[in-house]
Amino acid sequence: MWPRRRQESCSMPKKRFGLDLRLPLSAAMLLALVIASAASLQAISPARAGVEYPWCAVYSEWSVGATNCGFTTLAQCRATISGVGGMCVENPAYQPPAPRKPRKPRH
Repeated sequence: MWPRRRQESCSMPKKRFGLDLRLPLSAAMLLALVIASAASLQAISPARAGVEYPWCAVYSEWSVGATNCGFTTLAQCRATISGVGGMCVENPAYQPPAPRKPRKPRH
């Protein structure tokens, strides 16, 4: 009879393009550690404050009394509430940007 070919078990990784894709156990553990560390560092990064806009639209009570503080100008806020009712007020949480220091002229 012909010699039988050795059958590979299911647990052996296949060779692809002539390369052995098996990693030593320590390399696989190191890779898992690096991925876990990167994920945990991303999760503990400080929260960034959202952009605060200076004007809020407070819609009338018949539309549930909602508030939208996403307007850069009073005119933009007024255009949004026209026809639906409500009023525009200054955003109490708005902090204007700090004035920049003048740059020294270069000689």
